[in-house]
Amino acid sequence: MSIDYIILIPIIPFLVFLLLGIFHKRIKPAVSGYVGVFGLLASAMLSFYAAYQYFFVSGKVYGVYQTFTEKSVWMNFTDTLHIDMGILIDPISVMMLVVVSVVSLMVHIYSRGYMKGDEGYTKFFAFLGLFTFSMYGLVLATNLFQIYIFWELVGVSSYLLIGYYYTKTSAIAAAKKAFIVTRFADFGFLIGIMIIGYYTGTFDFETLNNPEGSAIMNWAATSFMGLSVITWALIFIFIGGAGKSAMFPLHIWLPDAMEGPTPVSALIHAATMVVAGVFLVARLFPMFYFVEDGFALNIVAYVGAFSALFAAIIAITQTDIKRVLAFSTMSQLGYMMLALGVSGYEGHDGVGYMASMFHLFTHAMFKALLFLGAGSVIHAVHSNYLKDMGGLRKYMPITNITFLIAALAIAGVPPLAGFWSKDEILVAAFEHNKLIYYVGVFVAGLTAFYMFRLYFGIFWGKDTAYEHKPKESPLSMTFPLLVLAVLSIVGGLIPFSEFVTADKAGFEAHLNYPLAAIATGVGIIGIVLAWVFYKKENSLSDKYANAFGPLYKWACDKFYFDEIYMFVTKKIIFKRVSAPIAKFDKQIVDGTMEGIGNKTVVISKKIKGIQSGKVQDYAFAFVAGVVVVALVFIYLWTN
Repeated sequence: MSIDYIILIPIIPFLVFLLLGIFHKRIKPAVSGYVGVFGLLASAMLSFYAAYQYFFVSGKVYGVYQTFTEKSVWMNFTDTLHIDMGILIDPISVMMLVVVSVVSLMVHIYSRGYMKGDEGYTKFFAFLGLFTFSMYGLVLATNLFQIYIFWELVGVSSYLLIGYYYTKTSAIAAAKKAFIVTRFADFGFLIGIMIIGYYTGTFDFETLNNPEGSAIMNWAATSFMGLSVITWALIFIFIGGAGKSAMFPLHIWLPDAMEGPTPVSALIHAATMVVAGVFLVARLFPMFYFVEDGFALNIVAYVGAFSALFAAIIAITQTDIKRVLAFSTMSQLGYMMLALGVSGYEGHDGVGYMASMFHLFTHAMFKALLFLGAGSVIHAVHSNYLKDMGGLRKYMPITNITFLIAALAIAGVPPLAGFWSKDEILVAAFEHNKLIYYVGVFVAGLTAFYMFRLYFGIFWGKDTAYEHKPKESPLSMTFPLLVLAVLSIVGGLIPFSEFVTADKAGFEAHLNYPLAAIATGVGIIGIVLAWVFYKKENSLSDKYANAFGPLYKWACDKFYFDEIYMFVTKKIIFKRVSAPIAKFDKQIVDGTMEGIGNKTVVISKKIKGIQSGKVQDYAFAFVAGVVVVALVFIYLWTN
């Protein structure tokens, strides 16, 4: 398979970024929108062609999907340890090319209508181009250091997009929060990379993921605190992935990141950036699975399960529709992580890995649809809050039906896309860890409940007396909704297990009817409860909120994790650690250096007369010196 053309996929959005960024004051807004859209359309077409060539023409040989790479040495550390820059084509990288392309293209088209009239219209499309370039580079990376470079570029891009409304205080704070929290996580990622490089002598994914290679087998002998050093490296790498994918307890940046424009929420926080952590674990899955009997993989499973449950509970109580979707994203990412954590490696035993990637694919479509649908609603009523909405189905029929499709998909209602991928996750959990399975089923019910709480609150409920009559969004915004709605319906019909598996050898997946019936039944119960509580205005929700008392308030306030972080940061780190260090630095270190400097100045003032430049002073010093020497000589001679 020739992969030379694939380099154009990331290069095109990068050129769009340069063109729009450099000439943003000269290019007319309407033109910049078309430049962004057609640039992404070109990358998307190349991505689809690459997927066709790989999966249907030349990728599979002897029943196993091959890996294609092109790389060149960029930086040497030792004779064996070096950083390569290149392209890696395998099932998950091709799948991610399609995901990033579809979602980014729909967001670009949608943004032409949503951002119309914005002062920074051209700059916005430049930032979208930079972000898409960074994501393409991340999924095509051939080694740990290359993925880390683009990982940080994604962080920079998200900072620019979250803080796009730079005159808005909350947006600035949200951008800084996202950047700082993920930087702490990325420091763990970097430590993991360093450990792996030191002990294995390579950063290359193909070498590291070879189950029979010495790069894996030689690590077990060296241990630290009861675990092999490579297990520690994988734990640190997972910390980086947990930060990017907003896993507990590094989740606090995700809800605040909704301060960016809604298309940004759909692009970054629904389908691409936040799944980078899941993709990272999947990229290194053989290492996670084979090293020390999958100890690090167990951590992935339990963190994912807890994050899914934790976020779903909070989502039930939120009133900002974008924050509900933000916690929903965290919960679904937890689903993907727990699926990886309970997965085996070969054949059907690796159903968890396949299910995780399958859910990543389907979730990208219906969650992007939910965010863009929310943006359509916000565009119409100029508010993010449920209290300002209701009865919008009469005014926005396209947004209503597409949002309903996405809500049914994420609730796992057959035959929509979310049903198939979520069912496979629950099958994997049931086969490997019953506790995680029960958590997954409960979260499925919570997901259906809070999504239809959202749907009924927006499109049914009370018929709000709107100051300005809402109207359906323009075609540039509704067209992406319709495309994503179709994908949310048919996306689950793809025989995913034949294309993307842990061992790259496809298998035939079968629907587990009892488990599917349980999950579907729980989801329907959640929908029915939401119907009772929220389809028509009533006091039931208030009564039950009061009945739960402090627990409801804790969940509504996100269990005070922001306050905990602020307390630890300000009261402990800043006041108890940083302040004494700063005082020592100022008074001791700076004081010592300033004292030396001051003494030097005083001494120099006293002796500067020696070099006054006056001849008479030099003559006096010369004569005085001769006299002193003479007297000393006479004294020594006479004695």
